Amino acid sequence: MLTNAPYLIGDLQGCNAQLEALVALIDSHVSPLIFAGDLINRGPQSLQTLRTVMAMGDRARAVLGNHDLHLLAVACGIRPLHKDDTLHDILDAPDRDELIDWLRRRPLAIHEQGHLIVHAGVLPQWDLQQALALAGEVEAMLQGDGWVDFLTHMYGNQPARWSDDLRGHERLRCIINAFTRLRFCSADGIMDFTVKESAESAPQGLMPWFEVPGRRTADVTVVFGHWSTLGLMLRPNLIALDTGCVWGGKLTAVRLGDRELFQVECPQAKKPG
Repeated sequence: MLTNAPYLIGDLQGCNAQLEALVALIDSHVSPLIFAGDLINRGPQSLQTLRTVMAMGDRARAVLGNHDLHLLAVACGIRPLHKDDTLHDILDAPDRDELIDWLRRRPLAIHEQGHLIVHAGVLPQWDLQQALALAGEVEAMLQGDGWVDFLTHMYGNQPARWSDDLRGHERLRCIINAFTRLRFCSADGIMDFTVKESAESAPQGLMPWFEVPGRRTADVTVVFGHWSTLGLMLRPNLIALDTGCVWGGKLTAVRLGDRELFQVECPQAKKPG
């Protein structure tokens, strides 16, 4: 048995009961937990899920996912609630400001024992050090005084291809889209945000970001969630953790080191469509 090895956990999306059941399966009450983003939204207990993770203190770390960023934008009046959102309890909570402040201070990427944890993906042009540095640029903006203004410029699909020459809001938007929205891209790293099906359903000219030839993070194990139709994937240099908890799949944890798998069954909180 590995002592205090971190556990990597897939998308929660507001499924607090399943989070508590999964944590009960883990062999120690002090083992570090690293969440792959999308702590909230779509599931039935977004407020309690956020409070649960936050109450874990230093034991829990989490990268930001697209649903987490959406909450920040909604809370600031920048984006409207979607019909499928389950964020009302957070927005109406007495500790709303504390929760929002905690969330915006989460990182976009975590490097832990040779593993790079992100929510969605990493552009094939980036190596480990560049990915961490670029994540840090967005983190500094979200954690700084100008974070609300930044959120007003965060949305959009362009630029879809990374260039070291990008500056300002376009640069930050490209970074945040890669880390929180990426599934498919072209061989030269042009991101596509229209296709959400499984990896085998890639349209002509597109491929999963992790199968791009010459991907510069191939020498590090990348851990990510976001892609429920991909499901659990365990490769030597890749761990995909979104097993569709909110869709009636499972909530998954993988222990870093020996890759022991822990899963709980989940009732269907949302139907596709």
